[in-house]
Amino acid sequence: MINVFQPSLGPEELAAVEAVFSDSWPGMGPRTTAFEAAFADHLGVEPDGVLFVNSATAGLFLAVELLGLGPGDDVVMPSISFVGAANAVCAAGARPVFCDVDPRTLNPTVEDVERSLTARTRAVVLLHYGGLPGDVERIAALCRERGVRLVEDAACAVASRVGDRACGTFGDIAVWSFDAMKILSTGDGGMVLVRNPDEADRARRLAYHGLRHHSGMSASRSVARRWWDLDVEGFGRRIVGNDLTAAIGLVQLGRLRAFVDRRRNVAASYDRLLDGVEGVAAPPPAPEDHASSHYFHWVRLDPGERDRVAAELLERGVYTTFRYAPLHRVSAYGADGVRLPGVEEAAERTLLLPQHQGLSDADVERVAKELVSSVARRPRTRNESRR
Repeated sequence: MINVFQPSLGPEELAAVEAVFSDSWPGMGPRTTAFEAAFADHLGVEPDGVLFVNSATAGLFLAVELLGLGPGDDVVMPSISFVGAANAVCAAGARPVFCDVDPRTLNPTVEDVERSLTARTRAVVLLHYGGLPGDVERIAALCRERGVRLVEDAACAVASRVGDRACGTFGDIAVWSFDAMKILSTGDGGMVLVRNPDEADRARRLAYHGLRHHSGMSASRSVARRWWDLDVEGFGRRIVGNDLTAAIGLVQLGRLRAFVDRRRNVAASYDRLLDGVEGVAAPPPAPEDHASSHYFHWVRLDPGERDRVAAELLERGVYTTFRYAPLHRVSAYGADGVRLPGVEEAAERTLLLPQHQGLSDADVERVAKELVSSVARRPRTRNESRR
C-alpha cells in the first residue's frame, strides 16, 4: 500500500532517543529547552514565547484559555479545518462561526473572513490548508484593524513562508503539530508561539499545573530555600513536552529542509504527470512569494467522481483521503442551516494524493497512472452512451 502520509524516522532519531535513555531522564529537561530554542530560530523569533507541548490540540485549548474566550464570544474559523480547533472553542463555551473557503485552495480569503465577523467576534482561528499560507497577510491586517485576536493553526505549515516571514508569526498565537502524520514528527507533540510576553509567561505556567516555578532539582538551583514549596497562579494542566520526544524533534528539525525539498519535487511530478488530464484539476499556483510546506497534495475531480475514484485506488493499493470534513455539518457545533458553497464544493471534489518524503519516483508515477486510469473509467451517462 502506498500511504497518503508517512513520517521519516531512522538511525539518527534512534541514536537521539538512546542518548536520552543513557541520561536516565526522559521528562521535560534540557532537550526540551533546546528544541524550543531551535524551533524559535527556525521561525526567526525569540525563544521566550515558544513552548513545546504534547499536542497541537493542547496548544489550541491553551490559546483559547489565554485569550479568555467563553460564553458570548464568537470565533471565526474556516469550516475546512480540524475538529481540534472547533472543540477548543466550544469547550470554553464560545461559539464557532464557520466561514467559507476558496474551493480550489481550500483556504479562506480575507473577504470570507470579513463576511463572517459579528459584533461578538473576539478571535479568528486560521488554518493554512495543506501548508499553503493563503491570505494570511490581509487576514492579519483585518484582525488588527477590527481589534480581533488571530490564532494561526499552522499544524500543516511547519516550513511555510510569505517572503521572509514564517507562517505562524503573523498572528497573536500559533500552534504547530508534530504528530505521526506530520512532516516533522515526534510521534505526538506540538509547538506553541505566544507573541505577547506576559501571555507567554502565563502560557508556561498554565502548561504545567499553573505553577510559578517547578518544584524539584531545577528549582533548587533558582529558589533560595524550600524549593519544594508550591505557588499556583491559575488552574493549569500538564501539557508540556518531554526530552524523549524533543530529542526526536531536534533531529527531525535538522532534516526538515530535505523533507520539504523532496515533497516539493513530488508535487511538481504530480503536476507534470497529471497536466492536461481531462477530469483532473490541480490547485492554482501559489503567489510567487509564498512557500508551501507541501503537507497535502490534492486534485479536484468532476462532481460525483471523487468517492468512486478513491475506492478504486484503494483496491489497487493506493491510499487517498480527504481532509478536513466540513465542520459546519457537524451537529455538535450548532451550525445547522449554514450554507458555505465553496466548502461544500471542495468537500465533494477534493482528493488528497499520497504526499510524503518517503515516496520514490516510481511510487509517484504509479499513483498518477492509477488515478488517470480510474478517471478514464468514469461511467458514461445514458445520453453519452447513445452518442
